[in-house]
Amino acid sequence: MSTASTHVLDAARGLPAAGLAVTLVPTGSTTERHAVTDDDGRISWGEVTPGRHVLTFAAGDWFAAQDRETFFGQVVLDVVLGADHTHVALLLSPFAYTTYRGS
Repeated sequence: MSTASTHVLDAARGLPAAGLAVTLVPTGSTTERHAVTDDDGRISWGEVTPGRHVLTFAAGDWFAAQDRETFFGQVVLDVVLGADHTHVALLLSPFAYTTYRGS
């Protein structure tokens, strides 16, 4: 087993994206794990099976809750979680996003 974490930043405001719902699903599985980012925009997924997973960020709902316009209903990332710890960072703004594997 390995571990995984996620960090989401509101790039437009320069703040953590607190309260954003995220789903993690191993590819080929129907087992979903649901979590919400904490006050620092982070989720620790704990132990995960290495391999391909899909992370789905409920960006549209998150922006709507703040009465902010957005282009994205969801941000969906198909990632490969490694044998050690994998950290997935998402910098989110209403009309653009970027992501990277962090440390």
